[in-house]
Amino acid sequence: MFQAALCAAAVSDLMTMKIPNWISVLLVLLFFPACWIVGMSLPEVGLSIMAGLAVFALCFGLFAANVMGGGDAKLLSAAALWFGYNISLISFMVTVAFAGGILTLAILVLRANATTVMAIGLRLPHSLVSAKKIPYAIAIAAGGILSWPEAPLLRLASLAH
Repeated sequence: MFQAALCAAAVSDLMTMKIPNWISVLLVLLFFPACWIVGMSLPEVGLSIMAGLAVFALCFGLFAANVMGGGDAKLLSAAALWFGYNISLISFMVTVAFAGGILTLAILVLRANATTVMAIGLRLPHSLVSAKKIPYAIAIAAGGILSWPEAPLLRLASLAH
């Protein structure tokens, strides 16, 4: 479900430059039964909540500075819950940052060559060709999916079976 929710957010951001709130809420709500299913301890759950809140505080500052969109801030914070307050959170955040850099460069190149791309008949979403912002949920999804093998929930799930 974690990966599917991130993919849904990425597709929505790509097509509409919006991330529906229900996706971030779903990630938060699904986190708690997932913790119970894999037998995560209460202190570990508490640390995961702390991770989500820490990322939210950072993202809120970036949102207030008009550097990050509100949907991106909520999605990144909800995803941080799944990684916890440990090294896997750092791995997730660094992977998101690298994916965001690659995405931004690719979109800037695409926008610089938009006329040529459109002339050959490729129909591209507004978010890739002419929007002023970057559909960053794509980078968040890529970072989440690539970092998922390091998530404590996945480790606990593999130990439970």
